[in-house]
Amino acid sequence: MWGHKMTYSKVGFPRHDTAEIVSNKNGAFHQIKDRNVPGDALTAELIEPRTFERECFECSVRSFASDMIFETFESVDEWKSAERSDGTSRVVLFNIGGQRIGDASVRADLTNLVRLAGKTPVIVLAISEILEDMLDAVEYGAKGYIPASVGVAVMLDATRLAASGGVFLPAMAVCAMREQLRAAADDHANEGAMFTKRQASVADALRRGKANKVIAYELGMCESTVKVHIRTIMKRLKASNRTEAAYKLHEMQNGQ
Repeated sequence: MWGHKMTYSKVGFPRHDTAEIVSNKNGAFHQIKDRNVPGDALTAELIEPRTFERECFECSVRSFASDMIFETFESVDEWKSAERSDGTSRVVLFNIGGQRIGDASVRADLTNLVRLAGKTPVIVLAISEILEDMLDAVEYGAKGYIPASVGVAVMLDATRLAASGGVFLPAMAVCAMREQLRAAADDHANEGAMFTKRQASVADALRRGKANKVIAYELGMCESTVKVHIRTIMKRLKASNRTEAAYKLHEMQNGQ
């Protein structure tokens, strides 16, 4: 192991030497710790195979959490082999990027990581904002799911929550669950119809060419919920994209 000392300004650039960064020879493992951080501080351990993503993470978090220690690892194997002090409070951040929890390999990796982590909470970082992915992550043992649309400050709060025994899901997940409950009620009331009432409202807006943000605002939904409805509409119309879906909706409107 070798190390060098530096600190970061508000925007995350090197300045002086109040923070210590320790790296292994190939740069895959980093530990960032402000020298003023207490010895019992919470440690966040990021598992991320891409060097650029790890370095961006390192620069970002230093501006938001001087009370935490951050360690980054290239792989689960490297994370598993790292030396740790007993009794240290830790949370593992597992970044799957654009992959889906439903993918067999990702599911196996997460399940294995949760098993290896034991009592240490694991949080999934991902691009997907699909409710099923968030719930699947929790079902397979994760103590939280953070989509890429969430900011660094929220991510750190989620990390602290998991360390305290809580489970974090973003607000959009709550909105999506609410909409699914409404949709289920609509389905029961409209058996035989192609769309539920909410889906029909989204379909009408889609037919008119409105953007997701506009649809969400006008219908009082989360944007992520609008995306879920549009995917369902496209599936039922057997449309491969929004344009084709809008065209088919126009045909339905005109009775063709």
